[in-house]
Amino acid sequence: MPLTLRTPQLEDFEALAAWIPDAESCRRWAGPRLAYPFLAADLPTRLVQPDGELLCLAEGNGSPVAFGQYWVIEEGAVHLGRIIVAPEARGRGIGRELCRQLMNRAITTTGASSVTLRVVRQNTVAAALYESLGFVPATEDPGSEVILMRRPARP
Repeated sequence: MPLTLRTPQLEDFEALAAWIPDAESCRRWAGPRLAYPFLAADLPTRLVQPDGELLCLAEGNGSPVAFGQYWVIEEGAVHLGRIIVAPEARGRGIGRELCRQLMNRAITTTGASSVTLRVVRQNTVAAALYESLGFVPATEDPGSEVILMRRPARP
């Protein structure tokens, strides 16, 4: 069954919350603005970003296998964030499909000429995925835990 990007429903946030087992996982996924523990019911409002959209990737109308969002960070640039794949779905290309569909939606919706995202330096699997999708480091601070990456909207 094909994977489709859709607006998450309240029960989808329950699934998402289950994928984040501890405070460190939460910080690495959502950054410092979302404290752990959190209530799944609060996520729709806690994660919202102006000029953005929160989406899930699912098989049809089934349970989500991944989440991500985008928002405009500056004129001409859209940022992908809070990208996560269900633990049981990792290693199957779901992250790649989520990124492709999320980028297409973000670019089409915003008209952005470039796409950015941040990756935790130690998350080598995610960094390799983003590089294979055309992202390159936009800033390089060896002392920073997070790397900002950028790519043209249409490489």
